[in-house]
Amino acid sequence: MPVASSRRPPRRFDSPQQECYLNLWRTYDRLRMIEDELFLRHDLTAQQYNALRLLRAEHPAALPTLVLAGKLVSHAPDITRLVDRLEQRGLVARRRMADNRRVVQIAITDAGLALLKQLDQLVRDCHQKQLGHLSHSQLQSLIDLLRNARQPHELEESSWR
Repeated sequence: MPVASSRRPPRRFDSPQQECYLNLWRTYDRLRMIEDELFLRHDLTAQQYNALRLLRAEHPAALPTLVLAGKLVSHAPDITRLVDRLEQRGLVARRRMADNRRVVQIAITDAGLALLKQLDQLVRDCHQKQLGHLSHSQLQSLIDLLRNARQPHELEESSWR
């Protein structure tokens, strides 16, 4: 009777670029699951957390909605709905400009600041769980490689360039 092999068959990729991209996608999925678990306990999405974090950095100033959308880590096709949900929870407030009613400024509220303060250490712990097994030099190499891979695809005005 033949012995079943415990070895996995080799993965086949069309190109090194495809292998790299699929590894990025798989890594994102694995790391995102850890993050989603944390934010779900606080009735937040990663995108909402990112918006709150960006607004805290501007506090006490506010950001125009489209500027906030442009600063998010990942594209938010419906920034209005994202802000609606945060506003319904009292985490952000909208202000219309008196001189231009089309511009809506978004500011973090005291409740939003309090939630972020509550999350600060939990998010640091999450990042440690996600990537703490890598050395400082491995992390820096990964940061550099990811920045180089992304750079030609970033908009000129992106803060990520």
